[in-house]
Amino acid sequence: MSRPGPEVLRAFAVDGEPLGRLTGGRGLTWRAGDVVLRPHDGAAETDWRSGVLATLGHTSGFRTPRPVATRAGGWRADGWEAWEWLPGAADETRVEDVVRTGAAFHRAVAHLERPAFLDAADDAWSRADRIAWGEAPLPRDPTLERLGAAFRAVSSPSQLVHGDLLGNVLFAAGRTPAVIDWAPYWRPAGLGAAIAAVDAVCWHGVPLDRLDALGDGAAEWSQLLVRALTFRIATLHLLGAWDAGTADRHRPVVDALV
Repeated sequence: MSRPGPEVLRAFAVDGEPLGRLTGGRGLTWRAGDVVLRPHDGAAETDWRSGVLATLGHTSGFRTPRPVATRAGGWRADGWEAWEWLPGAADETRVEDVVRTGAAFHRAVAHLERPAFLDAADDAWSRADRIAWGEAPLPRDPTLERLGAAFRAVSSPSQLVHGDLLGNVLFAAGRTPAVIDWAPYWRPAGLGAAIAAVDAVCWHGVPLDRLDALGDGAAEWSQLLVRALTFRIATLHLLGAWDAGTADRHRPVVDALV
């Protein structure tokens, strides 16, 4: 499923538009006019997310693309989903702005109940999330063992959060930042900011000494950073991408946290 076929374009009423591949999205995201098409994440998750974001109220702090329905009124066609195209670009160095936008988004979805499909999720990211919260055993690795030894109980309540904010907030001049590609998890709201913070330091050159300030006084921030870093490293393990180079890249943050 490398690109949407003619039947998919007809289903979403974009069959007369030129089709172009977008950067990001693992190379599987396409634009046809004002519509973005991407392989969906399964019927239950796709229909739930589309239903939520179709009506979610936007604020001065964030907006989201709206899902595009098929001609038949559903949210999926032959393995694909479609979304409103919004102008803008990610900027991983603007981590403070990403965290601020994520906080506005999390306030807007705080009332939602936990969706049942989270229980059945079995991809590497979902498994790593359970590892980071002590719901599955840690892979055997010295770095993860150090982080696991630093686990402490977290009392902040869980809610729906976006688990991959840093590259999924779009900025455009004169427009409210847009949150895209919602990866839902049921964890304390500050976890989204913590994941963005460790990603920014480990991968995008943000100085280590900014980690504390990025929490902006969030409850249990240091422990959320430990869980966020465990999540990212466990994911790399499960994807077979953890090696000496990635260990070196993450070591300064691990040292700072434990």
